Amino acid sequence: MSFLLSSSRATADLDLRGNTVCLRAPVMGDYQVWADLRAQSRAELEPFEPRWTRDELSRGAFRHRLKHYAREAAQDLGYACFIFDGTGEQLYGSVTVSNVRRGVAQAASIGYWIGTPMAGQGHMTSALRLLAPYCFQTLKLHRLEAGCVPANQASVRVLEKSGFSPEGHARKYLRINGDWQDHLLFARLADDPAPEPTA
Repeated sequence: MSFLLSSSRATADLDLRGNTVCLRAPVMGDYQVWADLRAQSRAELEPFEPRWTRDELSRGAFRHRLKHYAREAAQDLGYACFIFDGTGEQLYGSVTVSNVRRGVAQAASIGYWIGTPMAGQGHMTSALRLLAPYCFQTLKLHRLEAGCVPANQASVRVLEKSGFSPEGHARKYLRINGDWQDHLLFARLADDPAPEPTA
């Protein structure tokens, strides 16, 4: 795998390439494939995400999303990546590094989604395994955190296969699809052993 950056510091233009997936910052040219995949996957995504807005999949909403991502990256508060196949052609989903805390914490939260046609094929596990070294080595984070609702066992398996360890249960942790929901909490530390390769 290789880490390609437009400069020696972390930027919004990250480009990470692995054997089966690659991650790069989203651009406006990704709008249509993103909107199509999100629309196709809506029934599976909505139960595990914040409530969708009426214009969730509009071009204007996507443009606003990109501006938000750029501001977050410029301020070292968060980084967003789209997940593509190994050739960089087919969109699989997205992963974000958000709520970056510096100072004594050096931590961030991970969030992600995968398109329904690609679910259960190991792509998200590959993406998280590719992203973690970037977070630890380039962003110099010490800790990555993730949470998922207990009913989302597919997400639990992804986190466990990606080297995250369970740390507890948070009551009414996040407002998901309009309701405050409990979450299982996971974390991976910079000095944790790398996860075993998958078969």
